[in-house]
Amino acid sequence: MVNSMTTEARRIELRGIQIVRDGRTILDIPNTDIQFGGITACIGPNGAGKTTFLKLLHGLISPNAGGKVDYPAGMRSALVLHHTPMIKASVRINIGLSGIHKPNDKEIDLALEEAGLSHLQHQPAYQLSAGERQKLCLGRARLQNPNLLLLDEPTANLDPATTEQVETMIRGFAASGCDVLISSHQLAQVRRLADSILFIDGGQIKEKGACAPFFTQPQTEAALLYLQRERTAD
Repeated sequence: MVNSMTTEARRIELRGIQIVRDGRTILDIPNTDIQFGGITACIGPNGAGKTTFLKLLHGLISPNAGGKVDYPAGMRSALVLHHTPMIKASVRINIGLSGIHKPNDKEIDLALEEAGLSHLQHQPAYQLSAGERQKLCLGRARLQNPNLLLLDEPTANLDPATTEQVETMIRGFAASGCDVLISSHQLAQVRRLADSILFIDGGQIKEKGACAPFFTQPQTEAALLYLQRERTAD
């Protein structure tokens, strides 16, 4: 599956976005464009608004009155949240629940193989480990044929071997031409995967750009403090 959109078209424009919940501003994005290409890491402190931002881009959360999200023609997004429920059915049935498009048996077989779940396809999905569930969700996202994949902490609480398997699947999406936006608290993972950075703090996009310069020369005090805190925590 290859992304048919050109690099120039992979841009989302956000205008006048302000998301408020219970009197607290979750997102405050007056005017910005996000140019996607390869893998972009969305990083920032806990409570910065990263998950809300992913939901906004996917359309699960509507913009406020006067706010606007402009997508390029032909954009198809898939969202994998940190906790994705499974229905009471087999792994095969769960991975085939890909939304509007009903995959055929061959497509499901390929998705199961890519996720490393072929041998578990007839097992109840609720019996899967956390890592197997995450790989199932990525396989299901593949069957949606997106050109933008949104991932919310896809390797949280996974062991190193499973993390590596999930990261390989993420790279596979990017290699096929699907842009990826991944939220992560693991800076080592961000360095391994990301081509570019989107840094959110206090609901605001404080920095965006190439990955390497962000770590060596952050342009804002907020980014510098965040990196210092994360390095100390490590």
